[in-house]
Amino acid sequence: MSDLRAALRHHTLRTGLVEFDNGAGSIVSVPCTIRDVSATGARLQLNSSAWVAEQFSLIFRSGLRKDCRLAWRKERLIGGAFSAGYASATEQAAMMTADEQSRHRLGIGARVKAARETRGYTESQLAERLGVAPAFVGQAEQGEVDIPLYQLMHIADLLMVGLDGLVAGAVPEEVEA
Repeated sequence: MSDLRAALRHHTLRTGLVEFDNGAGSIVSVPCTIRDVSATGARLQLNSSAWVAEQFSLIFRSGLRKDCRLAWRKERLIGGAFSAGYASATEQAAMMTADEQSRHRLGIGARVKAARETRGYTESQLAERLGVAPAFVGQAEQGEVDIPLYQLMHIADLLMVGLDGLVAGAVPEEVEA
């Protein structure tokens, strides 16, 4: 699987615009539904059957504009890969609503908690090994704070789980993330 297809996608279902040069010097704007986004691209459903150029800009409701290249197309559904590669953390935050970000944090926290409990660590023991306050571990497991990537990597090592499992694995049944 390519890196572009393997990136974690966040389901969004909100409106945006696809803008491109039609080859005659005019800019065409086509409304779309942004079905999901990742750090490397987006899956879009066009609201019309308009032709889309190989290079286009995706404009999010927040005003964020990402230059894209057409990765694939199936009728009105298209995949756009970000031309600059990965979107920054700030751009990714702008691509997701606050509610989506909250659900994502909650899912990561629930997976950290499940892995911690499986390994038999208390919040205090994990916090000590990470060099953070026990309150931080509790807040992170409740989805109240973001866990920086370097700490997620350390947590994955300590709990002997894959980083991808912490970030994108199955969410424990008692949590709706």
